[in-house]
Amino acid sequence: MPVPGNALRKWEKVREFALGLPGAQEEFPWGESVAKVNKKVFVFLGVDDGSHPLRITVKLKDDTTRAHALTAPGAEPAGYGLGRSGWVSVPLERKGAPAVELLRDWVEESYRAIAPKRLTAELDVR
Repeated sequence: MPVPGNALRKWEKVREFALGLPGAQEEFPWGESVAKVNKKVFVFLGVDDGSHPLRITVKLKDDTTRAHALTAPGAEPAGYGLGRSGWVSVPLERKGAPAVELLRDWVEESYRAIAPKRLTAELDVR
């Protein structure tokens, strides 16, 4: 099942942004791509091989931001109880999926919720 090109480009740009944040590293637990900082996941990127629909899952602590993210087509609180902690899954292949810039903002918010203060301070200097 081929991945729509526009969704794949969005996914690639979001992944590149996430991995460019201070101290970020990519790992593949459960065969899925995740970006971690300080050994903690700040964005679940899933897989890009077409076996599952492209999506990202981010932690949004701000109620307004989380509510906005949940208005994206097909977005939902993350499974495995993570939704109760503010994690939101956002599909990238749906018509009307959020723009890359907005996805990057959400990834940055998720990063700031997880990263130690010294790394978020480094981000603020940029």
